[in-house]
Amino acid sequence: MAGTEYPDSNEQIKERQDQDVKPPDLYRVVLHNDHYTTMEFVVEVLMKVFRKSIMEATEIMLKVHQRGAGQAGQYTFDIAQTKVAAVHRMARKREFPLKCTIEKV
Repeated sequence: MAGTEYPDSNEQIKERQDQDVKPPDLYRVVLHNDHYTTMEFVVEVLMKVFRKSIMEATEIMLKVHQRGAGQAGQYTFDIAQTKVAAVHRMARKREFPLKCTIEKV
């Protein structure tokens, strides 16, 4: 109700015009292969941090192992950063050099 006046007020309340709101950019979270991190640990990370099923986690882990890297998921920037930090925290705690990065989609 653009320009509607209320009897008890001299102020007009204006409705915002419809604006084109674009969805936030997405970022992929990528796990990188190394020669020290165990496959079991990578599956555990995928299940705990990225909420993957055992089947999905195993499939992603095999891609990481065979291709050198694999996508764990796509998220907004803040969520992607949080996921990367959680992976690095788990890896440090277990003394694995697992590398996890984000890339803009």
